[in-house]
Amino acid sequence: MKKAAGGRHHQGAFGLHYQELKSAWAELTAPGAPFEIVTETVRGNPLRCYKNAPPNIRALWLSTAAFADRTYIVYEDERLTYAEAHKIVASVSNWLLANGVTSGDRVAIAMRNYPEWMLLYWACVSIGVAAVGVNAWWTADELNYALKDSAPKVAFCDEERMARIRENPAMADGITLVGVRCKPADDILPWADVLATGGEMPPADIDPDADACIFYTSGTTGFPKGAQLTHRGCVANLFNMMFSGQATALATQRATGVVPDPTVAPPIPVALVTTPLFHVTANNCGAYATTAAGGTMVLMYRWDAGEALKLIEREKVTAMSGVPVMAREVITHPDFATRDTSSLLSLGGGGAQLPPDLVAKIDSQVATARPNTGYGMTETCGIITSVSADFFVDRPDSCGPAMPSFEAKCVDDAGDTVPTGSVGELWVRGSSVIKGYINRPEATADSITDGWLHTGDVARIDEDGFIYIVDRKKDMVLRGGENIYCAEVEATLYRHPAVAECTVFGVPDDRLGEEVGVAVVFRPGMSATADELRAHCVVLIAKHKAPRYIWIRTEPLPRNASGKFLKRELRETLPIETAA
Repeated sequence: MKKAAGGRHHQGAFGLHYQELKSAWAELTAPGAPFEIVTETVRGNPLRCYKNAPPNIRALWLSTAAFADRTYIVYEDERLTYAEAHKIVASVSNWLLANGVTSGDRVAIAMRNYPEWMLLYWACVSIGVAAVGVNAWWTADELNYALKDSAPKVAFCDEERMARIRENPAMADGITLVGVRCKPADDILPWADVLATGGEMPPADIDPDADACIFYTSGTTGFPKGAQLTHRGCVANLFNMMFSGQATALATQRATGVVPDPTVAPPIPVALVTTPLFHVTANNCGAYATTAAGGTMVLMYRWDAGEALKLIEREKVTAMSGVPVMAREVITHPDFATRDTSSLLSLGGGGAQLPPDLVAKIDSQVATARPNTGYGMTETCGIITSVSADFFVDRPDSCGPAMPSFEAKCVDDAGDTVPTGSVGELWVRGSSVIKGYINRPEATADSITDGWLHTGDVARIDEDGFIYIVDRKKDMVLRGGENIYCAEVEATLYRHPAVAECTVFGVPDDRLGEEVGVAVVFRPGMSATADELRAHCVVLIAKHKAPRYIWIRTEPLPRNASGKFLKRELRETLPIETAA
């Protein structure tokens, strides 16, 4: 069944099939089932864990040797098989050990989404070394901070990152620098020397709760925090994604009576990687799922919707995931109608809530693909929730139920659980929650209470366990004592045909405390006045939620490396007197 059979929850035909989802969920997580859940004491807290999960990421990587002849990574005109990838990963592992890097040490990866990024990552985690994902957008000062904070023994850098290090060479004191796709230089070791090491994958005994990687949070204020993602957490995230796909497929089969032909093998996944590998969206979600299935990763030098369409057609891409604006740009691109996108089976993303109108557009405009989303955080090694296909179409304003490795609750300011359906801060606990932040014991204590992670997101949980993210707690506009959730105003503005991008934030106001402000970018060839946008809003939401301040911009809105709009930067740099 391509479309939801109509209506909202418990009103349309498909809304009656949530019982099938609950049944599939219980069946797949029951004792003896593939996704059996057990409770284990981890770091002193009872956490939900997958009984059948591999003990560490090394086991996952080694299992993919079975896909030897398949294409693993595509980058421009380069193609790499699994066999070739395993040879390089083993060589890197041996080089690291030969150069004094041992289990528990850290290695920084500072480069764009080149094929070497993933190979370095697998090499590190396969010998118990923590990979430090360096944000490729960082300035020299930010890079200096991260290298001092994470203290890696080795840093693998591309030409651009090497140039930033040379702005302040002292930042690399004590760090061995290896140049990847770099011009030869006296201050760096060449990548060819690492490849020449050769050898089989060395043995390693890795604790499930050892650090797998240090990924820095994408906060827009102050210096970021280095989150400690564990082997247990990363593997649990992979199982969460696998579970979500199987539970949705099983529930849909039972709801519709349509069973796949067992003689027809499902297509080998081909994923277009659109976001940086130094974040969980591309790495822990996209790369892990594709690699575990023996699929192909198609890398991009930088995001461009037209180029994405070319790659979808050329490589027969089956899945594209990124931040919501990427899916919107693909389906509204002038070349969309002329490119062959028939291989696409899923289109969506995370990092922010998919606006409900985008869910409907994906479902109606991409003939073969179903919409999907996963809500998560760096601090949870990836997804917390997931929803796709008819269940997402039926509840487009939800990000789905919490995955089996999580407990979830909404709490008030005192930390007490609020009633079902009431709004509160979302807290989650489970095996995917990070160990903490390196060098930040106070921040760790503030963010995690008895294993419960304070997400900082305002949410509600309905009677079926579906979670609805209302807004970031700190991004909420408090206007005259009334809470206005930015996501609601943004979703309303996106329903205007001229709006291509928008982001809503609070503007200080002497009388009301805050007023609603928004920066807007229009679609090519389209426009609207500020008054027309306000008139559009007041038809759909309460008048006090309509933006008082509107900045109409001709340039794309600024984003951080994970694709999220920089609200703080806009709030601080857009003069009120220039608003319409």
